[in-house]
Amino acid sequence: MRTVEGFSDYELLDADSGEKLERWGKVILIRPDPQVIWNGTKNDRRWNDADAVYHRSNSGGGRWEVLKTVPDVWSIKYKDLTFRLKPMGFKHTGLFPEQAVNWDLASELIKSQSRTVSVLNLFAYTGGATVACLKAGASVTHVDASKGMVQWAKENASASGAADKPVRWIVDDCMKFVKREIRRGNKYDAIIMDPPSYGRGPGGEVWKLDQQLSELLYQTGRLLSDDALFFMLNTYTGGLSPSILNYMVKHYVAADRKGEISTDEIGLKITAKGISLPCGNTTVWKR
Repeated sequence: MRTVEGFSDYELLDADSGEKLERWGKVILIRPDPQVIWNGTKNDRRWNDADAVYHRSNSGGGRWEVLKTVPDVWSIKYKDLTFRLKPMGFKHTGLFPEQAVNWDLASELIKSQSRTVSVLNLFAYTGGATVACLKAGASVTHVDASKGMVQWAKENASASGAADKPVRWIVDDCMKFVKREIRRGNKYDAIIMDPPSYGRGPGGEVWKLDQQLSELLYQTGRLLSDDALFFMLNTYTGGLSPSILNYMVKHYVAADRKGEISTDEIGLKITAKGISLPCGNTTVWKR
């Protein structure tokens, strides 16, 4: 498992009884997590110091209960990146901190080149990977179906000092965008995608990972340039094993390309437990 190092503004303090206790800068939050299936005693006193807790509803969704004072918006830093946070519906804050391991990997690969690497970031959310790639010297096409998430990503780029970097901000259904790029003859040196298990596009398009991932990988693989550097697929769906993801990327993306493919769990260290919490799988092909 690859786990995050050096993220001083974020800490997974503890995890127990279906919940995570997290520090985001100075704000402490309690959020549910389906991977935390063990029950314990929650001995860490900071469980009693939380600023807010997210309560899941039996009918779907849930709500935040603010116990102390939580800013409407606040910022945290990871190395030279700055991200704006806020409590959102469905328990999110606008950032997946475990993805820092992938931001670092993408940055290292981009910096290893003496050229400007063109990156396509699909399902790009609030732009963690986009900002990291921009800061590493790449040009980025950022695609997400949510106008609000694209605006949020722009704010993160600005906060990180990357507002003037070469980036295209696209609000679109990712599959439709990929197919249009194929027709246009556009190519990219690197592709990053972090598709959800389920989602809807701006025109009401329904996305189901288990039904559409094969086509997405096939179509997206056609956008890689002849001198492509890497392809990165991240998933949170527990039903797709690392070996299956590895095979799919090899079959649909890298069958005719030299290089290596690796699939790893990514996760976060739990300070109070001395173990790591799995947070998904990432499959990477690199030249």
